[in-house]
Amino acid sequence: MNVPSRPASPSEPVSAEGVVAAGAYVDGRRIANIAVSEASSWRAKPGHVVWIGLHEPDMALLGAVQKQFDLHELAIEDANHAHQRPKIEQYGEALFIVARTAQLIEGRIAFGETHIFVGEGYLVSVRHGASTSYTPVRERCESCPRALARGEDYILYAILDFIVDNYSPVLESIHEEVEEIEDNVLAHAITRAQIERLYMLRRDLLRLRNAIGPLVEVCRRLEHDELSMVRATMQPLFRDVTDHVRNIQERIDSMREVLAFAFEASLLVGQAQETAVSKKLASWLAILAVPTALAGIYGMNFKNMPELQWEYGYPVLLGVMAVSCIALYWRFRRVGWL
Repeated sequence: MNVPSRPASPSEPVSAEGVVAAGAYVDGRRIANIAVSEASSWRAKPGHVVWIGLHEPDMALLGAVQKQFDLHELAIEDANHAHQRPKIEQYGEALFIVARTAQLIEGRIAFGETHIFVGEGYLVSVRHGASTSYTPVRERCESCPRALARGEDYILYAILDFIVDNYSPVLESIHEEVEEIEDNVLAHAITRAQIERLYMLRRDLLRLRNAIGPLVEVCRRLEHDELSMVRATMQPLFRDVTDHVRNIQERIDSMREVLAFAFEASLLVGQAQETAVSKKLASWLAILAVPTALAGIYGMNFKNMPELQWEYGYPVLLGVMAVSCIALYWRFRRVGWL
């Protein structure tokens, strides 16, 4: 699946090299804005943590980052191609994590990816496609130095929690549309455009569920596995992210069920309306069949026909037509066909 590219918003200070921000931290406080080429020297200092954020970097920038932190070649290749499922892989003492991001663009869910490299004294995030800037994450962490002082695994938690939180606005927008469809489906016959929209919503929700489903396993490993980069005190926070992802999955499943019900209900309403129309047409055809049959019989102009010379034949025949039509109309009205 190709991940659509998204230009950086004006609020994101992305340089020509794709570096959003790069800073060195001590005890949860930023002490310097650094260049990528200086990252390894800052990281080597005791108690220092380097946090670098990249947005759609080219291979040259990824190569520079790889050199600074001695990142694995396969992880760099994955970060460059941005066609990965959510996953977590360990390369020596470093972790490589992939998470899918989502945004609602023109009524459709657009997907992006975030690749995270985390190791002793550093964290590098790489964004591709549709995603929100992680500047609010950095600002929130910097506003609470005590929390940020926990280290790179806390930054990892903050980013993953932010990614999962950003699924909620997408679901809220879709939920409002789903509720509107649910309210109107029994009141009006569904149109072709509405059927297409129902299908697109169900497909987008399925794609979203498939995109975030593997994230449960990523958080589970961060929560339970003996990973060198995740301290035991951080595991409850990753458990909270896991619970949040599962809650998102349940909401997606619930909305998909509502859309399926809306689609089935719309078909039933359409069939009921067609049946009602068919009953009305059949009723009127039956009513009209009586005078048509009698008029047809006595309009054949044969010489020797019964009652052809009868003085009261014409009014009697009209009376029979009227009584028959009224009787049929009353009967059809009684059974609800008219």
